[in-house]
Parts: sequence; structure tokens; C-alpha cells
Amino acid sequence: MLMLTSSLVLLCVALGLALDTWLGEARRWHPLVGFGNLANLFESYLNRPNASRLIGALAWCLVVLPIVGLTQALLIWCTHFNLWLAVAAHTVLLYLCIGLQSLRDHAEPIFRALIKGDLAEARLRTSYIVSRDTAQATEQDCSKAAVESVLENGCDAVFGTLFWFVILGGAGAVLYRLANTLDAMWGYRTPRFLRFGCVAARIDDGLNWIPARLTAISYAVLGNTQLAWQCWQKQAPQWPSPNAGPVMAAGAGALEVTLGGLASYDGVPEQRPTLGAGKPPMARDIPRAWLLVRNASLLWLGCLTIAATLLNR
Repeated sequence: MLMLTSSLVLLCVALGLALDTWLGEARRWHPLVGFGNLANLFESYLNRPNASRLIGALAWCLVVLPIVGLTQALLIWCTHFNLWLAVAAHTVLLYLCIGLQSLRDHAEPIFRALIKGDLAEARLRTSYIVSRDTAQATEQDCSKAAVESVLENGCDAVFGTLFWFVILGGAGAVLYRLANTLDAMWGYRTPRFLRFGCVAARIDDGLNWIPARLTAISYAVLGNTQLAWQCWQKQAPQWPSPNAGPVMAAGAGALEVTLGGLASYDGVPEQRPTLGAGKPPMARDIPRAWLLVRNASLLWLGCLTIAATLLNR
């Protein structure tokens, strides 16, 4: 990472994960919420019916690059002023960008509602984290949606952020999360975003290519390794997303559950490819999915510790 030694990078990652565990996601004034509002403002002005991909690329640059540039300038200033101030700044930025506890905070209420037999509450909570229809969802449907969300967002909210933090520091984590947020906002194949959001989707795909495969490896190592590998190799190519496919297939195989299948979006049934093998997930598999992501984050921390030790010999 630029300007920090491997030992300080390891310290920042450990402290960032500790802050996330201790404080969880910022409830008020979260920077990503403000960024989302800014992105909506730019989109409302620039995304006209005849908007081209070039306009979408321009919008992406106008929203993302100034923020990343200012972040990097701040980090450089902190480093020149005081190294430990720079460590603190990198750590805070990582904490604001990572979302391990947020995954649990969104998935756990679904699990608790299902355990209590409150299907209406489970459906409501599930609708907060997925775009599919949940009004008629069964326990199995809610469980499947929650497990899929935890596994896929484990890459987006945790491991992609960690990867780019290690490579580029706090500015890298910010760049990744802003790009990921714009993909979630603009990267839809709808008439409104098909051209305007194309660049945002492709940039996110590029930034996620390596992290997604490292995430899939991590899931496989910590679960049923052989099944996870088989599912990854055979099923991931059938999934529409080049990065979500490996992550979810390996995660489903590691947990020995079956994901994908029939889901309804805006009243239209959609048959998606099957991922994983075994029984469909039930309520108890929701915390299992989060523990897989949590344990994978500890695995990454351990690997970084070994790397820092070897580099400092």
C-alpha cells in the first residue's frame, strides 16, 4: 500500500475490523448515504432518454474521482504531518467502507423472525435486502434470499473492500465502495439505465474480478471444499454475473445448500440457475452464512499477518 509498511497495513486492517465489530455500521450521517444522494442528483440531471454510455461514463467520473482525489490528498497530508495520524485516517476510512457487521444486522432480524414463526416480519425484513417480491414468500424463500444476500455481499461489503485497501490504502477502499454503490444504483438493464449505467456496471465488474475469486476460495477453504470447488466450476458460468456466480456457487457448496431457482421480480417469475448442492436453506442457515463470511475475514487477517511477517524478515 502507498506510504505504509506491511505491518502498518496489517494494523489498519485489524483495527478497522475491530471498529466494525465494536461500533457496527454508522447509523447517522454515513458518508455512503450522502454519496448516494449526490449520485442521484447527478443522475437526475444527466440521465436523459437519449443519454449515451459516454454520458454515463462522464457522470461516473464527476461523482467518484473528485472524492477519491480529495481522500488521497488528505491521506498524503496526514502522512507528512504524522505517521500515526495517517494510520488513524486509513483505519477510519476502512471502517466506514467495510460492512461485515452490517451483513449480520440485516440478516439476523430475518432469522429471529423465522425462529419465532413471524413470517410477516420475516417477509418485511427480507424485502429490505433484496429486490425480489417477498409478499408471498415462504420460510424457505426468505431463508434463501437472506443466505444469497449474505454470501454475495460478503464480497461487495467485506472482501472487495479489504482487497483494494491492501492494494491502495484508504483511497482504494473508498474508490471500490463508491464504484460498488454506483453499480447498485445505476447498473440495471432497464430502459432507464441500460446505457447510462453500463460503464458503472463494467467498472464494478473489473474491480471485483480478483476479489470475487479470492472470496470464493475463502468460502471453499472454510466449508465443504470439494463440493464448493465443483459447484464453482460447473455452475458459476451459468450465472448472469461473472463475479456473483463464483462467490455464490462456492458459498452454497461450502454450506451444502441449494440456492438460485425460481424468484419473482415485480410480479414476473424468473427461473435462475441452480447454485450449490443439498437441501434448500432454512432459517438456521442464515447465521451459518454470516459465520462463513466472518470466518473468511479472519482467514484474510491471518494471511495478511503471515505476509507481513515474511516481508519484515
